[in-house]
Amino acid sequence: MASLPNHRPRHLSIGPLESEILEIIWDLGEVTVKDVHERILSDPDRELAYTSVTTVLNRLTQKGWLSRYRHNRYFIWRPLINRTQAQTLRAYEQLNQFLAVGNPDVVAAFADELDQASVDQLQAIMVKLHHIRQERGE
Repeated sequence: MASLPNHRPRHLSIGPLESEILEIIWDLGEVTVKDVHERILSDPDRELAYTSVTTVLNRLTQKGWLSRYRHNRYFIWRPLINRTQAQTLRAYEQLNQFLAVGNPDVVAAFADELDQASVDQLQAIMVKLHHIRQERGE
């Protein structure tokens, strides 16, 4: 079972270009602006200024997705969480937003519209949750 990562970005919402650049970083591990810029421009139909890549990398750092350090004359960026951890955090946020509706009738009406496979999946989750809580003594 995927648990929530210890580090959580300050801002989970990111734009399409931020998301694309984050995917590149997860693929490469550590990057310079040049690495990301060259990867994007490897698509002949794309145009993006070098300075725009720098801006997005700095924004992702401020949002808590990346860390940055200086190596010689260049900055190197690396992700603070991996792709799986990001998916887990997003799912957690979406579930919390859904449950924040707070009206059991609304949640029940939504659940009533699910197909059987989804209902089965929810029941499997409940069984797993029950076992986890039993192991913790709750």
